[in-house]
Amino acid sequence: MNNVEFGSQGEQIARQELESKGYTILEMNWRFRHKEIDIIARKNKELVIVEVKTRRSNYFGEPYMAVDRRKQREIIAATNAYIEKYDIDLEVRYDIISIVINDKNQNKITHLEDAFYPEVNW
Repeated sequence: MNNVEFGSQGEQIARQELESKGYTILEMNWRFRHKEIDIIARKNKELVIVEVKTRRSNYFGEPYMAVDRRKQREIIAATNAYIEKYDIDLEVRYDIISIVINDKNQNKITHLEDAFYPEVNW
């Protein structure tokens, strides 16, 4: 399985996790220019933007640690474009779903709600 297929597998696991918690999935892999939002969901009166990070181990740290400031800025820019395009008037929350799939195909899923926030002066 190549990295793209592995990442897609992680996104499907994340989708199932969110749906089991009552989220409505609005978009998967929504693109704005070269930026992408893995999952756009809605729960209650919140638009939930989800970055999914999938790894084969946590030897070098948990997958969510890979969502650095640069990646956060890209996600926020894409989110702003999505909100503007569809004229959305909801509170926005940024989550990360971190998945480790080991050799035995066992999944460790960590859902970090409110994982990061847009900062002023970005």
